[in-house]
Amino acid sequence: MAAVYQALHRRVSSLACRLHSTYVRKMRYLNQLKEDDSLCRQAQTSGTFYLFHNLSPFLQKVGKKYLVPQLSAAETRQILQKLQENEQWMEKSVLIGCSDEHRPRFALDLGALDKSVIESELQGSFTDLRKALFVVDRKDSPLLASAQSLLRWHDSHQYCSKTGQPTEKNPAGSKRVCHASGVTYYPQVSPVVITLVSDGSRCLLARQPSFPPGMFTALSGFCDMGENVEEAVRREVAEEVGLEVESLRYSASQHWPFPSSSLMIACHALVGTQRAEISMDTLELEEARWFGLEEIVEGLKREPSSSKQDDGSVLPWFPPKQAIAHQLIREWLQQQ
Repeated sequence: MAAVYQALHRRVSSLACRLHSTYVRKMRYLNQLKEDDSLCRQAQTSGTFYLFHNLSPFLQKVGKKYLVPQLSAAETRQILQKLQENEQWMEKSVLIGCSDEHRPRFALDLGALDKSVIESELQGSFTDLRKALFVVDRKDSPLLASAQSLLRWHDSHQYCSKTGQPTEKNPAGSKRVCHASGVTYYPQVSPVVITLVSDGSRCLLARQPSFPPGMFTALSGFCDMGENVEEAVRREVAEEVGLEVESLRYSASQHWPFPSSSLMIACHALVGTQRAEISMDTLELEEARWFGLEEIVEGLKREPSSSKQDDGSVLPWFPPKQAIAHQLIREWLQQQ
């Protein structure tokens, strides 16, 4: 029996090693593409491309599903030829990943070209990213979000903040360089805390005036310079709803491209039941209130389309599964 266990252990260890090696090779290959310009240019001739138009990704609807097509380099060149543009457009692409077989993936924004021609040729449509993230497959959502964030960063950093001279993108899109000053710019991510506040038996959700009617979510805000996560959570809760956090714990994190590239750091925060009276900041929030267990269960079942009542009122509903706020609410529910 011992020999059987040893053999099984060796097989499991071997599989884990192969999986690990695949990941390591993939990450090292991506790093090579970022550092070696000639290698990246060569990869652009064999990689796949995700198309965007003014930061909106291209989707194809097949039945009830929305697919994110990956065009080969040859197909991308055909589209450019159809629009009477040359292959140099492909140099504007940014590297966003690669497959396990080391086939590079790029994102290319064709915002300056005729959108209708591309949509007609490829039988699809360019879709606002906020909608796209919630209709495509979960494995595609992070890729589209990171692609748009990187494309947006390049669009807004075309000039050096020190000299005012144009900056130049490297082939991978991992940096921009001002040759006049020698300054190198790298894409940056803004940390944001998103916090589900609870008093033990209830959780607190809020909405801003810009939200769709009826949507409530967890509190969130950007970290201030010099703050750690714990300090940012306590400050945001105090500012927005006038409550003092007694304890908090980390849950998970998620990249979020709105309004730009942000890292959402999700936490649960506990406040005392004796000090649970909400004092809302009306400059930021339209409404903030406590939700009991039954209200949360019912709210999770609703969708925006089913929340409107005959009398014109709107019942509360919560962010969809792809949003980390949904995960926080689900975790709180399970704890109850």
